[in-house]
Amino acid sequence: MSRIKDPKIFSTLVLDMFRSLGLEQARQEFGTLQIWHSVVGEAISRATSLERFTDGQLFIRVRNPSWRMELNFRKKEIISKLNDALKEPVVKDIIFR
Repeated sequence: MSRIKDPKIFSTLVLDMFRSLGLEQARQEFGTLQIWHSVVGEAISRATSLERFTDGQLFIRVRNPSWRMELNFRKKEIISKLNDALKEPVVKDIIFR
């Protein structure tokens, strides 16, 4: 009789597949873009728009200079919240433009 392997959680299988295909970074970048609005809140979300996320740098377009200054002051806090939500240190820097 052959032995049946223990079932695996689907999300684990998908993560393993991303890693084996070399798509782990792309998955992390997509996840970061997906959670931006929920992490920063409604006010910041309305004042910003996502441009891109490349090599740990998140590029954000800001509506006006006063918002850009405020967000630069809060940059470390936002990076920490994003990485906590992602459960891994994906975001290294945020560039507000």
